[in-house]
Parts: sequence; structure tokens; C-alpha cells
Amino acid sequence: MPDAVPTPGDGLADPVGRPNAVVFDLGGVLIDWNPRHLYRSLFDDEVEMERFLAEVVSPEWNLEQDRGRPFADGIANLSREHPDQAELIAAYWQRWPEMLGGSIDATVDVLADLRSASVRLLALTNWSAETFAIGAPQFPFLAWFEAVIVSGAERLVKPDPAIFQILIDRYGLEPSRTVLIDDTIGNVRAAASLGFRAIRFTGAAALRRDLGEIGLLGTSRNGSGRHDACLA
Repeated sequence: MPDAVPTPGDGLADPVGRPNAVVFDLGGVLIDWNPRHLYRSLFDDEVEMERFLAEVVSPEWNLEQDRGRPFADGIANLSREHPDQAELIAAYWQRWPEMLGGSIDATVDVLADLRSASVRLLALTNWSAETFAIGAPQFPFLAWFEAVIVSGAERLVKPDPAIFQILIDRYGLEPSRTVLIDDTIGNVRAAASLGFRAIRFTGAAALRRDLGEIGLLGTSRNGSGRHDACLA
């Protein structure tokens, strides 16, 4: 069964019809973004790097840029708190492109199959508007989406229900007929509570199976044992 978080009325336990829209998260699902790609080149000690990422340029600190805070402000504030690590902190912005590891090709293949299946495709991402403008041109598949909602531009971040409501209202989505894919359990639970058919992403193979089980992708096994997508 799909790795989803059903709640009453979320459309999983009692489907109301084949979904007509799919909403993807980006980082960790379609795009390999990880600050370790950069900081492994700046630290000799893995333990010290992990401490720095957890306690200095922490996920909570980064989330404020995703919420719309300018990087210049975030870097300046943090450098005042940790003046001895100012150079490492500055690298988070100055060398941000080095945090991108490329596309997650197996998931892009799933996206391509959905694109052929006549369903609406949208994206909802926690991402700084500043760095999204830098990174987006590297990923041509982003043009396949009808829209990409970027938290930094909206000044709201998942799992705040308000950003999901923007998605619903702006694009006329019916949550019970919309699949939302995210790798963060809190975001999945928030989406499910609003009625989305929410799937937690754990890998492209599992996602393809889950989408097949809810009628969006069919699978057929060829002689090599590989599953090929076909139209639902």
C-alpha cells in the first residue's frame, strides 16, 4: 500500500475517482540538494561538519530563508552569533550552487510518465526565492509543471496549512483528487489533514508502485525484470 498518512476524508480510504493532479516536492524528491555536497570540501572532520550543520547553519536557520528572509540578513545575523565561523557561514550563500547534486533521475522518469498520462502537474517547494532563481535553470524538467509554488516567494513554508491552501485556491485543485508527494512526514501529514491523497516519498520505485495502486500509472514487467510505465 502507498506510504501515505490517511485521515478521514483524505480520499485514500474511500477514493472518489482517479486523481487528476499530482503535486511534487522538489528537494529530496526530484532534486538532490544537500549542504554536505559543499561542506565535505570545507571540513576534514565529518563529526565537526555534522555539528556545524546541526547547530550553526541548522535546518531551522535555513528554513527562515525558505520563508523569505534574505540570505544577506540570515548570514549577517548568524555571523554575529558565531564570528569564529563567519567564513564557513558565508560559504552557505557564496557557494550555494555546490550544494546541488543534480536531478534524481529515477523520479524524473516517473514525472515524465505522469506527463504522458494527462494529469495536471504542479510543484510545491520549501526553497528560498533567491536560490531557486539560481538553481531552477539547471533543471529543464521544471518547465513540465503547470506551476511551481516557492515558499520564499509566498513567505510561507510547509507544513503551514496556508501554503497548501494557496495551492488549492490559486489552481482550483480538489484535494481528494490530488496526489501530493513529499519526503518530509510533517508535510505529508499536513497535506493529508487538508484532504490531499498524500504520499511520503521514500524512493522512485516505491513511488511508481504507489501511483499504480491509486490508478495513475500502470506497470508491466518486461523480460529483464524492469517495470515499464504505461498509461492508466
